Amino acid sequence: MGNIQHVTTADFDAKVLQSDKPVLVDFWAEWCGPCRMIAPVLEEIAASQDNLEIVKLNVDENPEIAASYRITSIPALNVYSGGQVVKQIVGAKPKAALLNDLADYVG
Repeated sequence: MGNIQHVTTADFDAKVLQSDKPVLVDFWAEWCGPCRMIAPVLEEIAASQDNLEIVKLNVDENPEIAASYRITSIPALNVYSGGQVVKQIVGAKPKAALLNDLADYVG
């Protein structure tokens, strides 16, 4: 069962794009209230299944990655599979709604 790791520009390719499992990237920032609201929900999801890796990327500390994926609003949740974005979710959602959005990726 997963716990959430933090990724940076330096390890984004290795941990996200080259992962053998789908990876949900939480694009967030310290000052973002909705980002703080969704964090415990993501922790619960990460702890309850093995099919999806969940990582966090601080957009203030890693602006080039956020810019390259056109992240303009946070929280933004992108699911990557095979090195490609396969799902995008913008904004904080309740756990049930988030699980519904992620149904193809969580077990």
